[in-house]
Amino acid sequence: MRKTGVEIRIDRDRCMGSGNCVFWAPDTFSLDDDGQSAVISNAVADLDKIMLAVQGCPVQAISVMSAGDGLTVQPL
Repeated sequence: MRKTGVEIRIDRDRCMGSGNCVFWAPDTFSLDDDGQSAVISNAVADLDKIMLAVQGCPVQAISVMSAGDGLTVQPL
């Protein structure tokens, strides 16, 4: 996946605010005032950490999309 054109989304209806994403990728995620995950930066500094956050989400609320090739990555 290219490092440009990446969009990270959080399904707020699924998010339970576990904070796993913040643990794995603190430069990308934070918890907002409602206790739910929020994307603070779509800049991909470390794609491996972001993918660990995707895989570590207990409710599979995070998706990563690459605009260049239409690829969508979600945990299984």
